[in-house]
Amino acid sequence: MTYMPKLGINMRSQQTSLISRIIHEKIISEDFWRHIKILYKNNNFNKLKKEDQIVVKRLYRDVKKSRKIPSSFIEKLSKTTTIAYTKWEESRKKNNFKLFSPSLEKIIELKKEYCDLINKPGHLYNSLLDDYEEGMKVEVLNAEFNNIKKKLLKLLNKITESKKYQNQKQINIRINSENQLKLCNYISSKIGLPKEKSRIDLSIHPFTTTIGNNDVRITTNIKKENTFFSIFSTIHETGHALYEIGMIKGKYKDTVISDSPSLGMHESQSRFWENMIGKNRSFCKFLYPYLTKNSPKIKNNFNLKKLYENINQVEPSLIRVQADELTYCLHIILRFDIELALITDKIYVNDLPQIWDEKIYELLHVKPKNYVEGVLQDMHWSGGNFGYFPTYAIGSIYAAQLFNKLQRDIPTVNNEIEHGNFSNIVKWLKLNIYEKGRMQNSEEIIKNICGENLNSEVYLNYLKNKYYKIYEC
Repeated sequence: MTYMPKLGINMRSQQTSLISRIIHEKIISEDFWRHIKILYKNNNFNKLKKEDQIVVKRLYRDVKKSRKIPSSFIEKLSKTTTIAYTKWEESRKKNNFKLFSPSLEKIIELKKEYCDLINKPGHLYNSLLDDYEEGMKVEVLNAEFNNIKKKLLKLLNKITESKKYQNQKQINIRINSENQLKLCNYISSKIGLPKEKSRIDLSIHPFTTTIGNNDVRITTNIKKENTFFSIFSTIHETGHALYEIGMIKGKYKDTVISDSPSLGMHESQSRFWENMIGKNRSFCKFLYPYLTKNSPKIKNNFNLKKLYENINQVEPSLIRVQADELTYCLHIILRFDIELALITDKIYVNDLPQIWDEKIYELLHVKPKNYVEGVLQDMHWSGGNFGYFPTYAIGSIYAAQLFNKLQRDIPTVNNEIEHGNFSNIVKWLKLNIYEKGRMQNSEEIIKNICGENLNSEVYLNYLKNKYYKIYEC
């Protein structure tokens, strides 16, 4: 996604599908399964240390689930998604959805086949959700998302009616590409991502990938017309990378518990850093001198108050990754609704562009001018990641709950952010999140830290308090 020549994709798809098959066959091998079952028996299990019991329980669950999937299916899915990604890129470049739609149709059929194989109780989509958010169910998300949607639209309506909103102007900050990348590297390093264990490259869609315990790679996307996009994309991915580097080490580093319990928990870390820290007034105070050094326009057009308000400007938009913090979850709800309909054959791939355009207008009163602004904006479906999008909303809720608790535990935290000192935040996250790994599930971790389960009201109150103040509602 960063350096491979365009014509390398066919061989790459064969390589990844072969490797995926080999990995899967090792996981589901009879010999491995026999050893897990021996350890899982009461007379053996009860002799193990607590951490080892958790390893065995997790392995038993994961391997039992994996054994439902034939190796041939894994190989086919891997090859299909590898090719689909390049088709997605080509479709974006040529603004032609039909170049990608055949690949997407194949992926959806494979995902429906996957649901049948896993066969979780209840809604078909539960089998996809479980891959990213263990135990999550469609009915739970429907209830949460309906509440969030109703209250976010109410907040948005009040803000858009305000005098301040009606008079606001977006001032895009332009810093040349070289200085943007330098600034991104500086911010990432300052937050606490060690250079000797990481690197930043460029890609169409920012992402994080872990190669090994001391090798985490992140990407960002430089936009000449909007420096803030690259800054906050980098902060977002740095949150993921810090989590990966901070996972359980020692003798458990290569075990099933040296991992995140869910994508929702992982997204909580990126959303926490991007929004609760990066778009915090105190972070703006820290960032302001570095921005003015690189851009005379900032120095001439912004005082600190204006910078903070510009960074947090509410403006319903078409692109999820560029969405303001207030409307972001509406973009997620749109994708969740579409995925449910696709998996249950209520809509079909050829209908997607029109359905997308109708739904985004219904939510935010904006209309895509092309496919890149609409149905082709995300890479996730090309990778077969159905069930992934809801974790962005779950992560946003968790992030608000964690920030709420952090402020109570470290009352001086905003002063520390202002002075560019993030070490206590990283230590707090390391103690409460990183080092827990997968020894507990996400809800257990959040409940132990915050004293409550997933609570969208904390998230909604955070948004209300922040944005009503900015817009003087």
